[in-house]
Amino acid sequence: MIKVKLFDQEHEKDLELQMNKFLQKIDEKKLIDIKYNVAAMQEDEEDQIYCFSSMIIYKS
Repeated sequence: MIKVKLFDQEHEKDLELQMNKFLQKIDEKKLIDIKYNVAAMQEDEEDQIYCFSSMIIYKS
């Protein structure tokens, strides 16, 4: 069976930590693909909000 695991963080290092913890739990042979995305939104003239997200596709 093919499954996905979604991740979403405001900071890239938090996303990296979360993904690495999950990847340690699955066999490398079961990993199919990793998708990554960054979105940036302007909140006001000075603040910019980032959204770092990823999807890990793997076999269970």
